[in-house]
Amino acid sequence: MKSSIYGISFFFLFCIFPWVSGQLASKQSNTMITFSHQLANSSWNVEKEQNPCLWEGVTCNAPHNDSILSLSLSGFGLSNSSFLPLLCQINSLQSLDFSSNLFNSIPVEFFNSCGEIDGLKSLNFSKNMLVGSLPTFQKFVGLESLDLSFNSLNGSIDSQLNGLSALKSLNLSFNHFTGSVPSRLGKSRVLEQLELSMNRFTGEIASEIGEHGNLIKIDLSGNHLNGIIPESFVNLTKLETLILSSNQLHGAIPAGLLGITTLQRFSANQNNFVDLPSTNPSMSLKILDLSYNKITGRILPQLLLGSNLQTVDLSYNMLTGPIPVTISSSLVRLRLGSNYLSGPIPSTSFVSLSSLTYLELDNNSFTGTIPPQIGSNRKLALLNLAQNKLNGTLPDELLNLTQLEVLKLQLNKLSGEIPNQIGRLNMLSVLNISWNSLNGIIPPSISNCGKLISLNLQNNGLTGLIPDAIGNLKFLLELQLGENKLHGRIPDMPQKLQISLNLSFNNFDGPIPKTLSGLNDLEVLDLSNNRFSGTVPDFLVRLSSLSQLVLSNNQLFGDLPQFKPHVSVDINGNPQLHRPKDSPPVLSKKRKPVGVTIVITFAAAVLAVVVVAIVFLLISKRLSKVNEEQLQSLEVLSPPRVIQGNMLTANGVHRSNIDFTKAMEAVANPANIVLKTRFSTYYKAMMPSGASYYVKKLNWSDKIFQLGSRDKFEQEIEALGKLSNSNIMIPLAYVLTVDSAYLFYEFAPKGTLYDILHGSLKSSLDWASRYSIAVGVAQGLAFLHGCTSSPILLIDLSSRSIVLKSLKEPQVGDIELCKVIDPSKSNGSLSTVAGSVGYIPPEYAYTMRVTMAGNVYSFGVVLLELLTGKAAVSEGTELAKWVLSNSVRPNKLDHILDFSISRTSLVVRNQMLAVLKVALACVSVTPESRPKMKSVLRMILNVR
Repeated sequence: MKSSIYGISFFFLFCIFPWVSGQLASKQSNTMITFSHQLANSSWNVEKEQNPCLWEGVTCNAPHNDSILSLSLSGFGLSNSSFLPLLCQINSLQSLDFSSNLFNSIPVEFFNSCGEIDGLKSLNFSKNMLVGSLPTFQKFVGLESLDLSFNSLNGSIDSQLNGLSALKSLNLSFNHFTGSVPSRLGKSRVLEQLELSMNRFTGEIASEIGEHGNLIKIDLSGNHLNGIIPESFVNLTKLETLILSSNQLHGAIPAGLLGITTLQRFSANQNNFVDLPSTNPSMSLKILDLSYNKITGRILPQLLLGSNLQTVDLSYNMLTGPIPVTISSSLVRLRLGSNYLSGPIPSTSFVSLSSLTYLELDNNSFTGTIPPQIGSNRKLALLNLAQNKLNGTLPDELLNLTQLEVLKLQLNKLSGEIPNQIGRLNMLSVLNISWNSLNGIIPPSISNCGKLISLNLQNNGLTGLIPDAIGNLKFLLELQLGENKLHGRIPDMPQKLQISLNLSFNNFDGPIPKTLSGLNDLEVLDLSNNRFSGTVPDFLVRLSSLSQLVLSNNQLFGDLPQFKPHVSVDINGNPQLHRPKDSPPVLSKKRKPVGVTIVITFAAAVLAVVVVAIVFLLISKRLSKVNEEQLQSLEVLSPPRVIQGNMLTANGVHRSNIDFTKAMEAVANPANIVLKTRFSTYYKAMMPSGASYYVKKLNWSDKIFQLGSRDKFEQEIEALGKLSNSNIMIPLAYVLTVDSAYLFYEFAPKGTLYDILHGSLKSSLDWASRYSIAVGVAQGLAFLHGCTSSPILLIDLSSRSIVLKSLKEPQVGDIELCKVIDPSKSNGSLSTVAGSVGYIPPEYAYTMRVTMAGNVYSFGVVLLELLTGKAAVSEGTELAKWVLSNSVRPNKLDHILDFSISRTSLVVRNQMLAVLKVALACVSVTPESRPKMKSVLRMILNVR
C-alpha cells in the first residue's frame, strides 16, 4: 500500500509539473521507482530520497538532471536478473555496470530491448556467476566496451560479436570459453583492448587479429594456445601491451615485434619459445618477460639497452654465453637465473645503475670474482648470485649496499673471511653465504643486522665462537651454522627461532647447554656430529614446538627422556644413550642430514616481508594428555584478572557454555597450551558444560598490536564477531585483562590442515576430503574478500593457519590480525606483512603491502599441497616454483599429483588435473593474471 502511494506521488510530481527544473522525465522516474522495489537491501530508499538522480550509482545529465546517463549497481548482491529488461526503458542510458553481483543468467529480452539504445556505450557484467554460451549481440550499434570477465561462460565464440561495429574494449577473461580465439571482433575493427586470458582456448592465434590496427592491449594469457605468434602482429603499430603468458606457443618471436614503437610490455613467459627476438627493442619497451621457456643461444647486447627498460626476466631458459657488457641505466629488475650463462660477471655492466633494485643471476655457471662495482648500485634490495662458480673473497664494496634486504651467495667457491663490518647491512632480512669455503670468525657486528629472519652460514670453514650478541637478532626464525669448525660456549639464542637451529658438524663439547632452554617456538634442533657429553637434559622435552631433535654422533649417555609422540629424536652414534623401553620405535626411513634438507630457499618476496612468519604449529598432536611427570614440572599461575568480558556471538549455546572465570583458570595453566604462533598463544579451555573452546591470548604489551586504544580494539573485534561464515574462525567472545586480550573460538578437534596433510594421518585425507577442504577454504576467502565495508585480508594464509572441525570442514584462522596489528610500531619488523615461507607471492618484493592477489597466491599454494601431498617448502625448494617449472610440459602434469590419490580412479585424476589448473592460475607470477577469489571458488565448484 505504501509503495503505491509513493508511486502516485511520483506520478503527480513528474506528470502534473513536468516544467519543474532538475527533475527526471516521468517515464524514467516510474521505471526507477518500480526497479527500486525489486532491490532487496539496496541503498535506494524512496522514502528518504525521492529524486533517483541522487541515489547511489545513478548519474544524470548535469545540470538539468532530466535524464539518466549511467547506472552502477556493482556489488549490490543482486541474484534475480528478471528485472533487467525493465531498465532498457531508460533510452538515455550510456553505461550499465552490474559487476560483482550473483547473476547466473541474463534474460534474452534484455539483449533485445537494450540493444535498441543507440547511445549505450558500456556494458559490464564482470564478476558474476553467468553460465552458458556467449549471447549474440545483434544490435548495440553504439557499444564501445563489453566486460563479461570473471564468470563461468563456456562454449566457442564465432560470430556473436561481429555486429558490434563500435566495439573498442572486450574483456572475456576468466571464463571457460573453448575453441579458437575469436577473430571476428566487430565490423569496423576499431577494437583497442582485447582481454581473453584464463580461458580454455586452443589452437593457433588467428592472424586476422593483427588486422585490427587500433589494438593497444592484447592479453591471451592462461589458455592452451599453440603454434606461433602471427607475423601480422608486427603491423599493430599502436600496440602497448602484449601478454601471451602460460600457453604452449613455440617457434621464434617475429622479427620486428619488439620494434613496435609504442610497445611498453611484452610478457610471453611459460611457453615453448626457443629464440630471442633478433631485432632491436623499441625505446618505449619497459617490461620484457620471457622466463620459463626453452630459449637457447646468447643474449644479444641490444636486448638490454632500451632507454626506458625497467624489467627484464629471462630466467629458467637455456641461454648460454656471457652477460652483455652494456646494460640500460633505467633497469630496475634484471632476472637471468637458471640458465647456462658463463664467463665472468662483467664489471662494467653494473657500474652505477642508479635504478637497479633486484639483480638475480643465480643458478648459472659464472666464474671469476664478484665485481666490486656491484657495490655502486646503492638501491639494490636483492642480490642473488647463488649456485655459480664464483671464487675470491667477498668485496668490501658490498657493504655500501645499505638498502640490501636479501643477499644470496650460497653454493659458490668463495673464500676468505666474512667482512668485519657486515653489520652495516642493517636492512638485511635474508643472508645466505652457505656452501662456500669461507674461514675466520663470525663477526660480532652481525648482531647489527637486526631485521634478519634467516641466517645461513653452514658448510664453510668458520672457526671460533658464536658471538654472544647473536641473541640480539630478535626476529631471527632460522639459524644454520652446521658443518663449520665452531667451538666453545653456545650463547643465548634468539628466542623467536622457529624454523631451525642447526649446529651440527662442529666442535662443540660438554653438556648440552641450558642456553637452549628458552626456544619454545623452535621446530628443528640439530646438534649432531659434535662432542656433546652427559645426559640429555629434561628442558629439551619442554620445548613445546619441537618436532625434530637430532643428537646423533655425540658422546651422550644415560636414559633418553620421554618426548612427546610427535617429536622425532635421532640418537644414533651415542652407544651409551638408551631409549626408554616403552618408547616408540624409530622410523627406519633413511633421512638426509638436516643441514642439507633444511636449506630453505627464501623467495625474493621475503625482502619486503621482513618478519611476519605466523607459523601455526601442530595442534592435534599437542592435544594429547600431558603425562604426570610433565604436569608436575609446569607451574600453574594465578588466573588473570578480568577487566572486561563481552560476548560477541548471538548463538545461545555458546553464550550459555562460555564461562570467563573457567577460561581464565585454563589460560593460567601452561598444560592447556595447544598452539603457539608468532603473535599469540592458543589454550584449550574446558567449560563446566563439558564443551571445549580455543582461547587465544594476544599480549597487550606487544607494541605491534593496536591494543593501546581499547575502544578501537573492541570496535574491530565486535565487527568481526558479527560475521557469519562456517569456514571462518569467527570470535565468539573476548576478555580484556591488564596486559592481554583473550579471544574465544570454536574448538577444532582435528587440528591444523598441515598436521593432517603432512603427518601420520595423511592417508585419511582421500580426494573427497581434500576437495571439500579446497572448496571450504575458497568459500571462506571469497567471503572475507567480499566483505561490504572493506575486504578482510589475511596476513598469513597457510596450511598451518587452517584448522579442521572434521576432515571435510576447514576453518581459516587469524582473520583479526589485519585489524589489530599496527606495522608502524614494529621497529621496522612489520613494515610489510606477508606470511610464511613458501606462501609468499613474488610481488611482495616490491608492492610493500598485503593484497587480495597475494592472498590468492597463498591459497594457490594450499591447493598445491592438497594436490601433491608435498609441503610448501620441501628440501629447500618452494612447492609453487617446483610445480610451475614442471607444468610447462603438459606430459608432466600427472607426475605433479599425489599418486596415492590420483590413481584411485580416472574421475579423481581428471578432477585433480582440473583443480591443478586453478592452482596454477592462483600462483601465476604476475598478480594481475590471478583470478579473484570469487572466480576461484566458481572454478573449483565447476570441477564436479
